[in-house]
Amino acid sequence: MNPDLLYFTCAIVAVVISGLAKGGFAGAGALAMPIMALGVDPVRGAAIMLPILILQDVVSVWAFRKSWDAHILRVMLPGMAVGVGLGYLFAAQVSESTVLGALGAISMLFGLQRLWVERGGAIVLPSSSPDWMGFLFGIGSGFTSQIAHAGSPPFQMWVLPKRLPRDMLVGTTAVAFAAMNWMKVPAYAALGQFTTRNLMATAMLAPVAIGATFAGVALVRRVDAARFYTLIYVLMVLLGLKLIVDALMA
Repeated sequence: MNPDLLYFTCAIVAVVISGLAKGGFAGAGALAMPIMALGVDPVRGAAIMLPILILQDVVSVWAFRKSWDAHILRVMLPGMAVGVGLGYLFAAQVSESTVLGALGAISMLFGLQRLWVERGGAIVLPSSSPDWMGFLFGIGSGFTSQIAHAGSPPFQMWVLPKRLPRDMLVGTTAVAFAAMNWMKVPAYAALGQFTTRNLMATAMLAPVAIGATFAGVALVRRVDAARFYTLIYVLMVLLGLKLIVDALMA
């Protein structure tokens, strides 16, 4: 395939998947970077994707601006900031494939465990795990997000068992990741990743990014709230398998 055609095909698919994730199908967004990397150098792909993610955050935060949990954000955002800093400091010493492989295994096992616990529509009481655990999961989310834009699984592992209403879960996720993506900007700027070439590529993909996010919001609101969590757990299992395969093939 022509290299330019391959790049644009992979980039458009990655941005659409990211938009659907930002619209509410959390977890699927971690598939965006592996797909983008099929058509462009992963480092450049991450630099192109970060402004797109920030643009998509604007849409998702606006769409769910009235539905978010302040307590979860107070607990997790400081941890996310620490995780982003650690990811920046230790990026050169950490194998991305190892991180993604471990994240994939944990994500898959967590999704399977939740599907088993909630099988047959069983009513599960919300989790009340302590805040210090949320802070630690926030660190994990920030670290994996800085390394590979894959911060959703650690975030979900603490938040999903709380059984928030669908829109509140999506809104809380939107606000948290909007804040975290801005935390990553100084590190990317320090590494010289916001080049004219990369920003031009981002601008070309911006219309697709916005449209895909609005589509994600519309689709999420059509999904029955009672089945929404099941769908997210299935996505986590599929994502975990994908990350494991990527790690083994690296």
